[in-house]
Amino acid sequence: MEHFIGCDAHKNFSVFVAVNEQGNAGEAVRVAHERQLYQEFLAQLPPQSAIAVEASGHYSWLVDEMERLGHHPKLANPLEAKRRMGLTKKTDKLDAKGLAILLRNGTLPEVWIPPSELRDQRELLRMRIFLVHLKTRVKNRIHGTLARHNVVVPGADLFGVEARLRLKSRLPELPLHSREAIERELATLDFLETQIESAEKQLKSIMQVSAEADLLKTLPCVGEILSMVLMLEIGRADRF
Repeated sequence: MEHFIGCDAHKNFSVFVAVNEQGNAGEAVRVAHERQLYQEFLAQLPPQSAIAVEASGHYSWLVDEMERLGHHPKLANPLEAKRRMGLTKKTDKLDAKGLAILLRNGTLPEVWIPPSELRDQRELLRMRIFLVHLKTRVKNRIHGTLARHNVVVPGADLFGVEARLRLKSRLPELPLHSREAIERELATLDFLETQIESAEKQLKSIMQVSAEADLLKTLPCVGEILSMVLMLEIGRADRF
């Protein structure tokens, strides 16, 4: 008899409920997120079980373990899943049971699970994006400090080579701690630039073996960085 399994996953534990072909639910089982315990529980399930789990910030390692043990995780859109369950009362057991029933009925709002390697590569891309945003924030802090003390450095780009030299010559005009703050922020900018360049080199090495990335760069206004974003965030186009 086929079973359909729902998994209500939290940060530190998951609750599993199995529903059979007749729609009868078994007992809820709570499993702590200790990898060995989790693996032992999954190994006890019927081979190649279909397991519905909601998309969350920590789903990645859960589905990796399910796939490693031969099961078939099905990732669900959490908001749409809850709407389709129609539950007014919410408990871990009811959520897990609701996911299992949606899976049994063929109405689970399933979303794509990116391959493990792609999810890993995305971390590098998103780290690079984070560093770029952080660099912008540091630059804005420097601009703000200079504006508060009416120190105007000529040039379109305050952080170009020549403008940095002019800025250095004007720093003595600032109060002691404001000057020290800018000096540290400039050092932080240099560090961030190094980290961003390193990340981009790694990303380029990933893209070099991809025909899709080459095709994306032929699109208008799509350069090296945007092609990386499109490829790693969308994944393979044939999944559509």
